[in-house]
Amino acid sequence: MEQTKIAIFGRIFNSTVIPYVDHLFYYLTKRNIQISVHIEFYDFLLKNNFSRPNLATFSTHEDLPKDISFLLSLGGDGTMLAAVSIIRDSGIPIAGINFGRLGFLANIQKNEIESALNQILNKQFHIQKRTLLAVESNHKDLFNGENFALNDITVFRFDSSSMITIDAKIDNELLNSYWADGLIIATPTGSTAYSLSCGGPIIMPGSGNFVITPISPHNLNVRPIVVSENMTLHLRIESRTEKFILSCDSKSETLPTVAELSIRKAPFSVNLIRLEKDGYFRTLREKLLWGIDVRNY
Repeated sequence: MEQTKIAIFGRIFNSTVIPYVDHLFYYLTKRNIQISVHIEFYDFLLKNNFSRPNLATFSTHEDLPKDISFLLSLGGDGTMLAAVSIIRDSGIPIAGINFGRLGFLANIQKNEIESALNQILNKQFHIQKRTLLAVESNHKDLFNGENFALNDITVFRFDSSSMITIDAKIDNELLNSYWADGLIIATPTGSTAYSLSCGGPIIMPGSGNFVITPISPHNLNVRPIVVSENMTLHLRIESRTEKFILSCDSKSETLPTVAELSIRKAPFSVNLIRLEKDGYFRTLREKLLWGIDVRNY
């Protein structure tokens, strides 16, 4: 029987969760799983008295083993977003163990590691395909080729002095000239993140839409708009500082206003592992506390 191989990705976190990581590796070793660990995360573990030296490591998308069954992300949703830069267009499924707070993406709780992995290794799960956004500029290559986002692509003003003007066209038709602190373009996955906090709607994954949400618009009649995922959005920014900030999930760059942006659906999707009990609406109810009446407490 061929040995199962998995990759583990993580970032620096509170050392209080090290016992959970130790338990995870103990369980995987007991199940005879071949493990490859992201090298920066492995160095962090070894500096915190991690007891398993001499494991295989990887550092980038290029040396990630292509024959792994899935990648396991240890951390919160931000760690899951960073793991997407490792997975890219490989199609390798990804699951997340939540050592963070809310956990929309990383939805396996740290006290359920063994039961969750039992289900995954026994193939008792389903795959959710999640759409990504890609951004390009006429000025330069963006983010060293990692110009894609699972959650959102956002344009911000450079400093706190004044709003910026964002001229937005969809497929060469003028949508609006936004006078605001910024503009969020979110996937359905990202609709429960920054866009939601700015008044955007929740969009179900697989619905074939993106949402464009202004950040603190000067005109209060300007509201979020849901658009087709097949659109191409063109942005031109005007600012007194002649600079603006572009973010792509957790990555950001400062660009001059001569840089025009094109945003569209990325040419690949990400495969999220979801356990049989992890329905999308159940996750919404639990994370957003729907149906919970504080008067009962």
